[in-house]
Amino acid sequence: MADIFDVIADSTRREILHVLLSRDQLTEDGTSVSQIVGELTVSQPTVSKHLKVLREAGLVTVREDGQHRYYRVDQTPLEQVDDWLMPFFVDEAELAAEATTSVYPTLPEPASKFAESLGRTAAVVQTALKRLGA
Repeated sequence: MADIFDVIADSTRREILHVLLSRDQLTEDGTSVSQIVGELTVSQPTVSKHLKVLREAGLVTVREDGQHRYYRVDQTPLEQVDDWLMPFFVDEAELAAEATTSVYPTLPEPASKFAESLGRTAAVVQTALKRLGA
């Protein structure tokens, strides 16, 4: 987990991830290094260096087409970060107190686990929508 935090601690890498995320909404083909350079105020060698770090951390995927490389965000490692951060934004004691006063019957454990997973997914989607300004 610390490796992912080290990777996203760098502001240039966060900017690259933001560019890729916004462009992933527009195209399924990925984003070239030159397109990233065009949106940021950093040189091509710097972008390439940071993309290598992001790729090695599993935060981006690359598709090669001849001499060109196209990058996309892989959100799976970021979901691990989200799972780690979630307890800092959710008061477990408050949730437990609400659960005991619920008027609904207790769910069977498989349904409860599914509901918890669904809630986390909804939180991730809500965060993504906020970042996109929706």
